Amino acid sequence: MNTLKTIITKQAQAAKNTLPELRRLNTDTKNQALHAMADILIKHSEEILTANAQDLTDLPHTRPNANQALKNRLILTKEKITAIAASLRAIAALPDPVGEILGLKTRPNGLRIGKMRTPMGVLCCIYESRPNVTADIAGLALKSGNACILRGGRESIHSNTTIARILKQAIQNTGVNPDYLQMIEQTGREGVTILAQLDQYIDLIIPRGGEKLIDVVSQHAKMPVLKHRKGICHLYADADANHKKAIDIIVNAKAQNPSTCNSLEKALIHEKIADTLLPELVRALTQANVEVRGCERTQKITPSVTPATDADWSTEYLDLKITLKIVKNFDEAVKHIEKYGTGLADGIITENYTTAGAFLQTIDSANVFVNASTRFADGFEYGLGAEVGISTAKIHGRGPMGLEDLTVTKYIVLGNGQTRK
Repeated sequence: MNTLKTIITKQAQAAKNTLPELRRLNTDTKNQALHAMADILIKHSEEILTANAQDLTDLPHTRPNANQALKNRLILTKEKITAIAASLRAIAALPDPVGEILGLKTRPNGLRIGKMRTPMGVLCCIYESRPNVTADIAGLALKSGNACILRGGRESIHSNTTIARILKQAIQNTGVNPDYLQMIEQTGREGVTILAQLDQYIDLIIPRGGEKLIDVVSQHAKMPVLKHRKGICHLYADADANHKKAIDIIVNAKAQNPSTCNSLEKALIHEKIADTLLPELVRALTQANVEVRGCERTQKITPSVTPATDADWSTEYLDLKITLKIVKNFDEAVKHIEKYGTGLADGIITENYTTAGAFLQTIDSANVFVNASTRFADGFEYGLGAEVGISTAKIHGRGPMGLEDLTVTKYIVLGNGQTRK
């Protein structure tokens, strides 16, 4: 009898079995496969959109309490499919990290010792609502010489399985074993627990979703976990901020796509510029359909804002909402970010070089910005092609994880007959 554990274990084993082949693939073969994957997504865009429409129709049953942020992440369009294909082509254009030799040095005895980048092995990504992740992980895994196991949410099952099937079809004749990509079609929570315990096959597990999912994976995982929890991102408008830049950056960071983890949730305003900046800022945010909440001092300057509660400072809205706070100085802004930030992305808006440098050194986040929107905290925007996720951990990779972050190093020692004395 094929139990769920047996089915998933067989898929994990199949992925692991492809590793020797993947490690031997040359760059041209991998790039050819990536372009074939991009081409077939465009060719079969109508089929993908039909599957996505089915997911949207089923959403009231699969996720009865789905909020607008989840719906936004689930929806595919022709433009989004074109962007997914462009991501795969961008990955193909990047240098191949596999086999790169780092820091080769010659010892007094003539030994040459360095480090070589090598694939991690089998990556497992458990994600919610975003069908684009299926192609992003498949592309990054292939280029970095890794196999991948994908398990999407029940709300996107038709989109994910369709994309995965089409991608595997694309590489049939490219020299890449399609088994390197395994899609888990069982979407129950039991499957997550099973995957998290398969450390004999899986080398890294990546949960991308809500806190409940991340908690379940972290609790049961026997292998390293790449994760970030919430994305409570801050921007601090310093006393020396350019007002136009501050308004443009804050509005963009909040309103450009509010359902993403790198969208702005809180803005801190130095008290020296609050009287002049806040009225313009609140007006611009309101025009962008953002619900503005504020501290007591903010309310006195702009009475139209909704009073902020204690819960607002620790809430990730993922919606057109923002909370504003007036701070006395740089130190108060830093302390607020340290208390309520989640280490994903925080930034400062200032024309003072010294203050900007102090912020970069002080803020302990995976992405720290000066005079730029937090929405740039993204693998594609960083020139990585795509990302498997954003890590807020302090070992291995941090921030958007791209190709190099999906490799590890091994020491290589090149000799000419040396023996140890």
